[in-house]
Amino acid sequence: MDLEARSLQPSMKAALLAKLREYKTDLNNLKSEVKRVTTSSNVSLTARDDLLESGRVDTLAVSNDQKGRLLMSTERLNQSSDRIKEGRKTMLETEELGVSILQDLHQQRQSLLHAHTTLHGVDDNISKSKKILSAMSRRMSRNKWIVGSLMIALVLAIIIILYFKLTH
Repeated sequence: MDLEARSLQPSMKAALLAKLREYKTDLNNLKSEVKRVTTSSNVSLTARDDLLESGRVDTLAVSNDQKGRLLMSTERLNQSSDRIKEGRKTMLETEELGVSILQDLHQQRQSLLHAHTTLHGVDDNISKSKKILSAMSRRMSRNKWIVGSLMIALVLAIIIILYFKLTH
């Protein structure tokens, strides 16, 4: 009982410890009375029976009080066990949710890495295409200049040939 009273909340603890001290002193008083009665030879048998009967009543009252406290403590223990079970259930559900979220994040990371790799491949292809288009553009410009130069040369040649034909 002493250990149980010490483990309770401070507000209840002081009152219960005081009652416990009272019970202990009552018990010690009763024990000393029993010793005194058993050792004294001039105490009558009826007085002895009266004394023992009152001790039994006190013992029954203390026993009933202890049973009540034991039942109350058992109920509290059961409630605490239920709360622990609920907390564990909640913890397991939270853990499952966390695992699911981590799996989703892993899949998204893999998708992002794949997209990143693909993007670099596309970027490389765009760079190659850009180089090819600029090379084609340079060739086209060069070909335009060559064709333009040939046309100017032919026009000059025709003009020169016409000049010599007309002047002679």
